[in-house]
Amino acid sequence: MNDYLDPINSVGMPELADAGIATEFLLSVKNGVRYYAVALTESPTPEVRSVLVKHLEESIDLHGEVTELMMHKGWLHPYNVDEQVKLDLKSAQTAVDIGKLPLFPGNTNRKGLFPTPPK
Repeated sequence: MNDYLDPINSVGMPELADAGIATEFLLSVKNGVRYYAVALTESPTPEVRSVLVKHLEESIDLHGEVTELMMHKGWLHPYNVDEQVKLDLKSAQTAVDIGKLPLFPGNTNRKGLFPTPPK
């Protein structure tokens, strides 16, 4: 990738962004499940436990929904370790490639890349 401002280099980026957002959301939901479970073990009253159990069950359901979505889209392969490793390596390489992009390229002239009205 020589020029990250060239629109041709953004092909596939929306899907990568969606997969990254979904992964982050899945990890957040998983942490929520963990925190609700811990809070449940330390809750002082039956009323508080009841509320925490409700939230815990909803979080577990949400985790299942996000996991199913990611599996359907091909962003997660929990039952096929080889495929998941390939996907993780590809994601890591993409992150490294993006990290190597120059923040401020020498030539920022985009004249001719986009249709511009005549003067």
